[in-house]
Amino acid sequence: MERPHLSSEEVRKAIEHRSPCRVPMMLHPWNPANTFGERASQVEEIQRQYPNDAYMVYPRMPAHWDEVDNPDHIQGYSWMNETPPPPSEEKVAHDASVAIKDWSQLDGILEAWPDKNQEAMYAAYTRESLEEQAQGRYTATHFAFCFYERLWSLRGMENILCDFYTHPEEVSRLMDALTEFYCAVISRAGKQLGVDAFYTTDDIGMQTGPMFSPAIFKGFFKPRYKKLIDTAHENGMHFWLHTCGDVTLFLDDFIELELDVIHPIQKYAMDEQEVASRFGGKVCFWAGMDVQQTLPRGTPEEVRAEVRFMIDTYDRPDGGCMITAGNAITADVSLDNLRALYDETYHYGVAHRS
Repeated sequence: MERPHLSSEEVRKAIEHRSPCRVPMMLHPWNPANTFGERASQVEEIQRQYPNDAYMVYPRMPAHWDEVDNPDHIQGYSWMNETPPPPSEEKVAHDASVAIKDWSQLDGILEAWPDKNQEAMYAAYTRESLEEQAQGRYTATHFAFCFYERLWSLRGMENILCDFYTHPEEVSRLMDALTEFYCAVISRAGKQLGVDAFYTTDDIGMQTGPMFSPAIFKGFFKPRYKKLIDTAHENGMHFWLHTCGDVTLFLDDFIELELDVIHPIQKYAMDEQEVASRFGGKVCFWAGMDVQQTLPRGTPEEVRAEVRFMIDTYDRPDGGCMITAGNAITADVSLDNLRALYDETYHYGVAHRS
């Protein structure tokens, strides 16, 4: 039996603490069926039985490099235009790959910066086609790698953590260029498509604390996040942020900036009950099921118990909670645990709001 999805208005009620009829669930985006190989069709059957209360829109973002051999690539629509990629035989860890070898390259990079008005950005969508595809659901435009993630993907993680201190002006110029581009992505989604939210990712936490100090966050990130969040609100959109790890030290700042939705409040990294107590009612928690231990290693009943714990912890009398996975669900998760996750999220999400 297929269960009905919530309307856009009911999801808005949850985010805005206006007493939705059910706790919204958005498990599909973090659970790609093709991850499960030969079990993909069984995962798809589970997904068909339960609602996905948000429809995601994916803008065409710039490539990392100008991919001259890729027929689908738009020439000049890259972060590193006119800068050759490293040799294919150069094999390094993902976070150690360095595109901007030296800050002396920055002027040239910014002069060849991708066009924020690129027509292909939302060419796959029209307002009419989106309405047909979403079927009344809440819609969110989404891309990954916002500020910190984009910085370390261009400079390498070790470099950028030093750059905040050794090259603050260059880092600021690059972040300002990113901010301008992202604001255009947000504005166009609101004006052209009328979407409900902008959703991005920025993993700025580790298991035991943030990647950098509150001073770095306040100096480099907070004013630029303010511009993005303000742009979303000016266009009638909520702002959602996925950020892994322990980001407790930054939550007061994000709430001051009027962040609408935060994900995932990572289990074993953050104190869930403390976070819910301190910040409940001030932000909507898109609470994420633990994908490190509970989901792959627990029993179906332990999965169900964890779903109930999340809803009991984060959902308030007027809402403020939605349920998903904490990150991408991996192929070592059993189908029984997946069924338990979907089933308990739906049924307890109904019961808790009754």
